[in-house]
Amino acid sequence: MALFDFLKKQPKLPTLDLSVLRTDMHSHFIPGIDDGAQTMEDSLAMLKGMQELGYKKVVTTPHIMTDGYRNTPEIILGGLEKVRQAAKEAGIDIEIEAAAEYYLDYEFEKKLKDGNVLTFGTKYLLWEIPFINPPDNINDIVFEMASRGYRPILAHVERYGFWQNNFEKYQELSDRGILLQMNINSITGHYSAQTRKAAQWLIDKDLISFVGSDCHRMEHIELMKIALKDKHFQKLLNSTKLLNKTL
Repeated sequence: MALFDFLKKQPKLPTLDLSVLRTDMHSHFIPGIDDGAQTMEDSLAMLKGMQELGYKKVVTTPHIMTDGYRNTPEIILGGLEKVRQAAKEAGIDIEIEAAAEYYLDYEFEKKLKDGNVLTFGTKYLLWEIPFINPPDNINDIVFEMASRGYRPILAHVERYGFWQNNFEKYQELSDRGILLQMNINSITGHYSAQTRKAAQWLIDKDLISFVGSDCHRMEHIELMKIALKDKHFQKLLNSTKLLNKTL
């Protein structure tokens, strides 16, 4: 669906901000270490935008993947301190923490066994899977996470095309103890029309535990303002299942 068509079809709804969520738990604000912010100026612009949307806190989550972004806790936490200092100097009043978005690859299980992972809140662990095919070892990895006391959050669950024709799979994931995270901009059709349908279904079934910006650039901030006009997103903001405000 074109963005113009999306806007034309939206009913008149009360103006909201995102202060009801308090905390965003999925973003890419540390500059120069993944496909998110590339400069500190990028980081500060996005953090200011998040503050203006009503957020009080962000947990930024750089990618960690063996064949892509080989970040470590040391790299991420070092970058976090630089962003905090720059935000303070710029007068941006928002709490900033960091964890990571882990790609389920052959090194992830080793990181789990070594305890060399970054979590947030009460040992929440954000992870993603390939977009092409679902890995055969999802059940094993989820068991490994749970047995070590981690609480697995599957990132942007609505975006995996192989489940978009089998929505009941989302219920199975939730029943298995996996917390499901949705990207705010999925509701605008930003990724695809089918992703938007999956997001709507997940909201209607009240399966979303966390909603995240997955913000990489200022365009995502602007789209989030549009998402606030969507009736499904407003329904999600009223869900008692959302855990963002507990972070």
